[in-house]
Amino acid sequence: MTDNVSIYDKKPWLKSYAPFASESIDYEEICLPEILERTAGRYPETVALIFQGYAVKYRELKDMVDRFATCLASFGVRQGDAVAILLPNLIPCVAAYFAILKLGAIAVMNNPLYTDGELEHQFNDSGSKVLVCLDLLGNRMIDLREKTGIKQIVYTSIGDYLPFPKNLLFPLVGKKKKMAADVKPAADVYKWKECIAAHPPNPPSVTVGFDDLAMYQYTGGTTGVSKGVMLTHGNLSKQLQQIDNWFPEDLLAPGKEIALGALPFFHVFGLSVTMNFSVYEGWTNVLVPRPQPEPLLEAIRKFRPTFAPLVPTMYIGMLNHPDVKKTDMTCMKGAFSGSAPLPVEVIHEFEKTTGAIIVEGYGLTETTPVTHVNPFAGGVRKVGSIGVPIPDTLCRIVDLEDGTRDMPVGEPGELIVKGPQVMKGYWNRPHDTANTLRDGWCYTGDIGTMDEDGYFYIVDRKKDMIISGGFNIYPRDIDEVFYEHPKVQEACSIGIPDPKRGENVKVFIVLKEGETATADEMIAFCADKLAKYKLPSEIEFRTELPKTNVGKILRKQLRQEELEKRKAAPSA
Repeated sequence: MTDNVSIYDKKPWLKSYAPFASESIDYEEICLPEILERTAGRYPETVALIFQGYAVKYRELKDMVDRFATCLASFGVRQGDAVAILLPNLIPCVAAYFAILKLGAIAVMNNPLYTDGELEHQFNDSGSKVLVCLDLLGNRMIDLREKTGIKQIVYTSIGDYLPFPKNLLFPLVGKKKKMAADVKPAADVYKWKECIAAHPPNPPSVTVGFDDLAMYQYTGGTTGVSKGVMLTHGNLSKQLQQIDNWFPEDLLAPGKEIALGALPFFHVFGLSVTMNFSVYEGWTNVLVPRPQPEPLLEAIRKFRPTFAPLVPTMYIGMLNHPDVKKTDMTCMKGAFSGSAPLPVEVIHEFEKTTGAIIVEGYGLTETTPVTHVNPFAGGVRKVGSIGVPIPDTLCRIVDLEDGTRDMPVGEPGELIVKGPQVMKGYWNRPHDTANTLRDGWCYTGDIGTMDEDGYFYIVDRKKDMIISGGFNIYPRDIDEVFYEHPKVQEACSIGIPDPKRGENVKVFIVLKEGETATADEMIAFCADKLAKYKLPSEIEFRTELPKTNVGKILRKQLRQEELEKRKAAPSA
């Protein structure tokens, strides 16, 4: 960095903190297993988890965790061993995760939608010894097991925890609706409920410290082979204490709120901000394993959540679904959006519908994930901004060339961050670790700016930037304009090859239900809103856009599809 004291060293963001938020926190040295025990002691009869109406109280969750930890120990799992979880947001997902950490083992969360090849890489890279999965994936995992170091497989079913009369009906309809499957007999394959019943709640006592590894959290893999991010117990605990410091207790009270558990727990955003934070606060967590608009709105109607951390596509999907008209969403006190930019129009519409405060934030798998959030109450929220750095988090915007020179206020560059939530490194990847972590700073790969008040804005991914005729074009700028169009539900712009300009802009659009439009109409709409060099040369209408399981639009996949289509097309 430069020798002179830069604007970033002055931390201009501190003046925008809400009155209850701190610049720095005196962290309590408490790891997640102890946090669950403390919460179960304070709120034993409070409902911890709700799945389809089936409720588990905190004392029951602790008992389930202890029993499964005993089971894992009987399998030979010891401190430092890796155990893989391959589950959507179900009760056993939460219990298995806390059981793994209780033994001082390392949790490896995996996406149930991944292919066998992707899972084989993650199981082998992490050295996972045991797998907890869904019965629907059981036979595939038994076949895959021989290519990995996994010895035991424990499987659960959606039907394991259902209220009356759903529990009676499920055996009749589960298989028919492809919500359950028979798992073939095989050695070292066990049913979850039988494991819980067969083992007492007294696992071996293990001491874990802040520096010990808690997780290998794999990156999305959208930029290549997924990497195992090493998160410590300190990363996870300090992140929860940072988030707790950001939200006021008089509005979101310990032991009293209901969180909407729709973000996948195998993704670090859902893991920290929904699953672990609910346990930290003693809240009830309503599990939604399929976060589509219909089940989300149904969960809001039935269980009246007060806090909803979601991603933009979930907000957009709910607001455009016909069921929104019969859903009273005024139960919401607060909502949190991250993972991708939240269009300004959506913020306004959601706040009008719910009366809740929605704050946009930012983070990475490598940062557990939250580094920035808009002030929740008592501070200024800037719509379109990712907010300000949370307590104990330093940030700067540096040049895109070698990342050593601070950029002036308002000038784009790469966002870099430093704080107690930053990962230890990538598992078995020293070269990648050295590229991303430099002198304690995590280089995010995102292009951002900071304004004079210390609020940060993400302009785009470094790799997504379009260069047309020598001009830098940030796709988000173009997307935002199309989100203002009353007919547009989703929009995503990419760079396409152009022999004269290097690249031109192409926009993929999903229209709202029942709407029609032409490409000319769309281009005309942004003619006075974008500089000429930013205007799209092509528009393609689609019924849906490819997304990650967390609902982030896959810009890279659209670009890849486009390049392959052009390669295959006969030249004129």
